[in-house]
Amino acid sequence: MFRVSKAEERLSTIVTIDGELSGDRIEVVETSCDQALSTGKPVHLFLRDVSTVDQAGRALLCRLAAKGVRLLASGVYTSYLVRALNPSGKESLSSSNAGGAGGKNSCSEY
Repeated sequence: MFRVSKAEERLSTIVTIDGELSGDRIEVVETSCDQALSTGKPVHLFLRDVSTVDQAGRALLCRLAAKGVRLLASGVYTSYLVRALNPSGKESLSSSNAGGAGGKNSCSEY
């Protein structure tokens, strides 16, 4: 299962992903976020029930973060991934205390 949903809030747009962030799905997510960014409002990408993120998915998250998209996550795996891409750790919605990324931004690898 893979689903992308978009919620238009008064002050921002929330794009929510469920499923795997890999393969052909990368383009769908990037297009949805680019369309949301075109409105001029802040965009939040919420990785809700994401079970897999491949290297292309990580590269997409880095590109989106560089464009100003705020990455949010729930769950241990995606929360760790978001923390690794945003070393401040402020972007995770999880209350998990999974290990941090040691202050290094993993986007430099992509």
